[in-house]
Amino acid sequence: MSVTRRTLLTATASGTLLAALWFVPSANATVEATAEPAAQDAAPAAAEGTTAGPQLAETGPGVDTTPYLIGGTALLGIGAGFVAYSVRRSGTRPVI
Repeated sequence: MSVTRRTLLTATASGTLLAALWFVPSANATVEATAEPAAQDAAPAAAEGTTAGPQLAETGPGVDTTPYLIGGTALLGIGAGFVAYSVRRSGTRPVI
């Protein structure tokens, strides 16, 4: 494989990675308007501890990260396989 073609493949791979990362959502917290309780007898002690400034969004019980863990492990294995294949094909041993 020529050097020009190898450079083109590297540029294509990095461009693809950057394009994929473009669609990763960002975690920006937004300020939402909170309504005051209509009833005055609804736990006045709880209302004293609240702040009026920006707060982080409530995330809930958590996100199931199992698919991300499995996908990341699979992609890591595929990448390691490509590296091992290219080292084996080139006939040189990597310097560690």
